[in-house]
Amino acid sequence: MLYDITPPISSDLKVWPGDTPPRREVLLDMSQGDNLTLSTLHATVHLGAHADAPSHYGPGATSIEAAPLQRYLGPCRVIHVAVDRGTRLTAGHLSGRIDTERLLIATGTFPDPAYFNEDFAALEPDLVDHLAAGGVRLVGIDTPSVDLFCAKDLPVHRRFLARDMTILEGLMLSSVPEGEYELIALPLPLVGFDASPVRAVLRTM
Repeated sequence: MLYDITPPISSDLKVWPGDTPPRREVLLDMSQGDNLTLSTLHATVHLGAHADAPSHYGPGATSIEAAPLQRYLGPCRVIHVAVDRGTRLTAGHLSGRIDTERLLIATGTFPDPAYFNEDFAALEPDLVDHLAAGGVRLVGIDTPSVDLFCAKDLPVHRRFLARDMTILEGLMLSSVPEGEYELIALPLPLVGFDASPVRAVLRTM
């Protein structure tokens, strides 16, 4: 069984305020008599479900084409946490043993990709260290960022950089039961870019 955890990409999808929303430019259209239909996509690379590159938050760090693909493919665990909006998750929010290299966290604090609420939950920097110590190499979350909206200094992103861990953001996890899955969420080799959209799916083990 497959769970598609990628929000649909349309003009209804909200992106980070000030970033480039998705827009389709139709260059040729068969309904208008052209011999084929041809479109151009205008959008941020931080679009819906996406993989951040270290160059997004680390000066001189690697861009997304250099991302190790094995991070985005393989066994993962999905957990649901009870957390208030606008707060940071700590290790105390996690129940059970985390025994996988990939962890996806459903907070439920960014429920509608067509509406950008700024009070979503995020991670505590110390939680990144805790997860790294347990062998986690990738963390995905159902919010636009692993940092709070107001955190301009990006302390959580910087902990991911220090720990050489990988970030997935913007996932849709509300309908996915807790448990173990195979994650498939490969970024595009966009040379020099700071992120890439992904088609993120989970396959039951």
